[in-house]
Amino acid sequence: MANYVLLERITVGLAGASSVTFNNIPQTGYTDLKIVLSARSTANGGQNVNLNFNGITSGYSDKILGGTGSAASSFPSGNTTKGGSCVIPGADFTLNTFGNGEIYIPNAFGSTAKSYSSDSVSENNATLSYAQMEATLWSYTGNPAITSILITLSSGNFAQYSTFSLYALAAVGTTPTKAPKAIGGDIIQTDSTYWYHAFLSSGSFTPQTALSCDVLVVAGGGSGGAGTGGGGGAGGLRLLASQGFAPNTAYTCTIGAGAASVTGSAHGNNGTNSSLIGGSISISATGGGGGAAENTNNAQTGGSGGGGSYNGYNGAAGNAGSYSPVEGYAGGVASATYNGSGGGGAGGTGFASTTSGSTGVGGVGGVGAGGTSYTNYAILDAMGAATTTGVLSSSHYYYAGGGGGGGQYSTSPYTGQGGAGGTGGGGTGGAYNPATAGTSALANTGGGGGGGGTTSNTSGAGGSGVVIVRYLA
Repeated sequence: MANYVLLERITVGLAGASSVTFNNIPQTGYTDLKIVLSARSTANGGQNVNLNFNGITSGYSDKILGGTGSAASSFPSGNTTKGGSCVIPGADFTLNTFGNGEIYIPNAFGSTAKSYSSDSVSENNATLSYAQMEATLWSYTGNPAITSILITLSSGNFAQYSTFSLYALAAVGTTPTKAPKAIGGDIIQTDSTYWYHAFLSSGSFTPQTALSCDVLVVAGGGSGGAGTGGGGGAGGLRLLASQGFAPNTAYTCTIGAGAASVTGSAHGNNGTNSSLIGGSISISATGGGGGAAENTNNAQTGGSGGGGSYNGYNGAAGNAGSYSPVEGYAGGVASATYNGSGGGGAGGTGFASTTSGSTGVGGVGGVGAGGTSYTNYAILDAMGAATTTGVLSSSHYYYAGGGGGGGQYSTSPYTGQGGAGGTGGGGTGGAYNPATAGTSALANTGGGGGGGGTTSNTSGAGGSGVVIVRYLA
């Protein structure tokens, strides 16, 4: 009799992923490995999911048995540089349909050749699906134990929300040397020193033993203002170290949504709060403030404040939760020309707009939390690297950047430019020519949305928040 232990789980983010890697696979306490996946490709057509063990690209051979409801076939792929496994749907298959598969690797840690099997199904529409079973042999000099698994596609990238879970098999009565000490999270990863549980969507975090955890909570970002509006403020960011979690207690994790975009003459909307609450733990961060609209409607306060706009509409204050240290900063001050200022970020105030000759430039969004100027940057860097969340810039990870302001100068030739989003996922502001709307902030960063442009005055939406919990392995 045996039991499965979930070692790691990876959910692909908004940008997609060309590959997924399971590293630091424990070498004692387990016998077999199993991968369960739900995935979709960004390329057209059915796509094959392939594996490489330990970074080695030789010694693979396989046999495939597959078919639809009307025909079946059996054949080898002929690929010796990577092992085959599952088939998943592509971009031209039924919308939002993901293929499902399971890969079983017995004797993964032995010193003999590794044979494994997989089965999968890829639905195309109501009447057509493709089912596949595959047997693969990996025979390499020395037949090493599997320490890492690289998962790639025959074409395209893995689409957002593709999920991969790695399980290990341990006999009942054994105590594995390395396994997560809690359940819950869209991403569960280890860097050998810590385990990380990242929540991209709401759920529960349940420790199996008493834990001291570092916790990052980022709220949803505000949207930019309409017209040449101010950038949206970033969601508030709270990072607390050494928080005590009780065993077998479910802690509710709520991920704040980014605010919806606006048009016409409306100020931006506020993002939604994020939180981690249960037992004696109550950690919340405030949604980012909406940016001011062009020449009307004040910016909104929030975790970070929305940026100001033309004619005296200043940016709003941040740190709406009155936390210490602050969860975010104010938006940029009012512009003297038809430009929007940047929304505040978790690491700094939004910038005022600028002019250069006949060009108006929206204000840059406030920088997010990260880099060596942020007190707990080492924790943020580790969390970002382990969970592939946040924004990597100059070797550091940032979260919760403010949205850029919209740009337009008041006389011909109207060559205004939108302000850049603050580092940490802030959206870019719109402009007059070309007529672009403010762009949305990155999901799961808490970034503020960009202010709208003059002709296409729709603002950018805010980015959703994230919660990450880590503890010693």
